[in-house]
Amino acid sequence: MLELYQAEGCGYSAKVREAEIGQGLSYIIHNPRSAAGETRNEQTHNQLRTLGGDDQIPFLVDHQRGVTMYESDDIVAYPEEHYP
Repeated sequence: MLELYQAEGCGYSAKVREAEIGQGLSYIIHNPRSAAGETRNEQTHNQLRTLGGDDQIPFLVDHQRGVTMYESDDIVAYPEEHYP
């Protein structure tokens, strides 16, 4: 299962969403905070920090492979390599 921690209004998050949708992948989207940093969901915000160690978005979690990553370019490239 893929999970994406992202924010509406964040260009980097939009880039990742568009790439993931274009590949036809199913994933869960979390909106822990706004692009400006305002917490929108305390539970998912805490999960983001616990899983990744930073309050940075976008953030991808691949539970099947045990992989987590930041950086939109890396996130866009990851499914192309592992879920063709």
